[in-house]
Amino acid sequence: MKKSFKKRIDSELPVLVYFFSSWCTSCNLLTPILQQVKDDLGDGLIFIEIDVDLAPSLVKKYKVRGMPTLIIFKNKEPLWRHSGMIQKVDLETVIRDYS
Repeated sequence: MKKSFKKRIDSELPVLVYFFSSWCTSCNLLTPILQQVKDDLGDGLIFIEIDVDLAPSLVKKYKVRGMPTLIIFKNKEPLWRHSGMIQKVDLETVIRDYS
């Protein structure tokens, strides 16, 4: 999974990585918002979902302490991160800032 993840975040496009868990209430509330953002931005965004229970090495590497956690990468570099809920319009603004 690590090699695949590294390849997937190596992009000129912004890559939004969503660290979540199925038992996280806030994650369950954020998921439909993220789907709308993904639909709105289409090919201008790469979206990756990481279940923290299945990827402990990535959780450790990127110091994910709370859920949900969002990280925007570009060319393998983490440029922005946010833990907790976020409004759709605010997230789209941030993503466009890194486009």
